[in-house]
Amino acid sequence: MRTALVIGTGLVGTSAALALAGRGIRVHLVDRDPASAQTAAALGAGTDEAPEGPVDLAIIAVPPAHTASVLAGAMRDGVARAYLDVASVKGGPRRELEALGLDLTPYIGTHPMAGKERSGPLAATGDLFEGRPWVLTPTGATDTEVLNLALELVALCRAVPVVMDADAHDRAVALVSHTPQLISSMVAARLEEADETAVRLCGQGIRDVTRIAASDPRMWVEILSANPGPVADVLAGVATDLEETVRALRALQSADEDERRSGTRGVEDVLRRGNAGRVRVPGKHGSAPASYEIVAVLISDRPGELARIFADAGLAGVNIEDVRIEHAAGQQAGLVQLMVEPSAAPVLGTALEERGWSLRA
Repeated sequence: MRTALVIGTGLVGTSAALALAGRGIRVHLVDRDPASAQTAAALGAGTDEAPEGPVDLAIIAVPPAHTASVLAGAMRDGVARAYLDVASVKGGPRRELEALGLDLTPYIGTHPMAGKERSGPLAATGDLFEGRPWVLTPTGATDTEVLNLALELVALCRAVPVVMDADAHDRAVALVSHTPQLISSMVAARLEEADETAVRLCGQGIRDVTRIAASDPRMWVEILSANPGPVADVLAGVATDLEETVRALRALQSADEDERRSGTRGVEDVLRRGNAGRVRVPGKHGSAPASYEIVAVLISDRPGELARIFADAGLAGVNIEDVRIEHAAGQQAGLVQLMVEPSAAPVLGTALEERGWSLRA
């Protein structure tokens, strides 16, 4: 691949363009809002000048509701040798293209499983896709050269290719992406009218659960409108669990001992099934989930403190696998949870204490 055309310079389109441009590909940028394409170009994602002729690959990075029409227009104009989209829903756009009677041999549907709560070109980064799954949904009609170009794109973005059927993909993202977005928003919505005293008690748990509730509602309405059936199916299962859990909790209030025991079993069941599901979530770099030990360190809210603690961990020869920060309410301090291999925890704890850090149990 030597040239590419990115149509749609939002978060995903601009991030892909940054990755390609950073690896020597000449990237042309187009957006219905010229200012967005100009911003992406100013960030180093390519040029907003039109290509002189067909490019090697056209990347359609527009909302799912517009993917088929934009793709159809680009294919009719012959802007590229090969075409792919990065929409988060795959079955619908493909069926729309089929209904238009287009030759789909130069097309493949794809979906990079990466994103942020923020949207637009200013949120883009060239490493957004590194180590992340990038789904490819070829059909029997997909030309081999097109599949190879898609695989080259994934490699240049340092993502991990995953080949799936389009409808299977849509059912999968309903479970692991679309439904979690709605549930996060529903939990966050409980806070809108909550008493201020209750809100001030928010800790890391509620921050974790509601993080993605900060996403753009307009963008998510478009995504969910393109995949409503599979999402509704998953939510129906969640609703059943909710009803059973509510009944179990009500039973725990009963004066009858047998009912309380039944309630305990019901609550324990959903918590245990949650444990079983959680361990199936892939760990670091998509590998099997690992069990880490936490070294908790009190840290002041001053510039350079995190860099200093990471440097001290490095001097101790310990790799920090993950990190979380819990800020103390009303204080310029917080608790940093450093997650490390179990065998490394005592080494790190001793080294940090020797360097003056205050550890917490």
